[in-house]
Amino acid sequence: MIACTFYSSFAVHSLKLVPSQFIQSRKQLLKIFSLSLIFCFSVVCGNSSLKYIPVSFNQAIGATTPFFTAVFAFIITCKKESPIVYFSLLPVVLGIVVASNSEPLFHLFGFFLCVGSTAGRALKSVVQGILLTSDSEKLNSMNLLMYMAPMAAGILLPFSLYFEGNVAGITIQKAKEDWFIVFLLIGNATVAYLVNLTNFLVTKHTSALTLQVLGNAKAAVAAVVSVLIFRNPVTLMGMVGFGVTVFGVVLYSQAKKRTKLTAH
Repeated sequence: MIACTFYSSFAVHSLKLVPSQFIQSRKQLLKIFSLSLIFCFSVVCGNSSLKYIPVSFNQAIGATTPFFTAVFAFIITCKKESPIVYFSLLPVVLGIVVASNSEPLFHLFGFFLCVGSTAGRALKSVVQGILLTSDSEKLNSMNLLMYMAPMAAGILLPFSLYFEGNVAGITIQKAKEDWFIVFLLIGNATVAYLVNLTNFLVTKHTSALTLQVLGNAKAAVAAVVSVLIFRNPVTLMGMVGFGVTVFGVVLYSQAKKRTKLTAH
């Protein structure tokens, strides 16, 4: 988040890639802070869940994000999708129910943490969609990231220092032993900036729901790679459940295309 603050500020103020925008009201500031809070909640829950459940199962649960996004979009913005779009989301949820029942390393607390992370990610995409596209509060992607990132860093830093103890000292010690960790940290932070920026851009030019469906392609790849790397056990029903979820994502994509064509 500190890296995102630096990169976005440099891009806006020094490179002037986009015009600088200012926060217009206390209400808008509160929404940006809420976005930061939701982001932190989602990240902490997601990372914590990995202590209890394997990455593959974590990604499978994360594939239900479009379902939560559709629900939050309806509750917050009253945005309705066509019946066929909602129907296409049913296999997404059904697949996770099947995968959960057959997961050999299932852990209830880890499952709830991951569901919390997934719901948080969905809520974040809806709120950022409002800030990026609302006529009264419209911010461009880079300015929104520039304001959100330092707030998120401020929220996460005290918790990090409290729960992780002497994390700064340990990092410095590891860097003295092997400088490659510095490269990894800088590389990770740079990629995190690019991920957040493209995340906002996709939301701005498409929709919050489309963003989460596209993210499921990543989930499928991550699940397969995690099984290959960590060798965690998987069952046939678990694979079937994840397959049903991916099938639901494909159905959703086709349903959205058909809805747009009908609208035009």
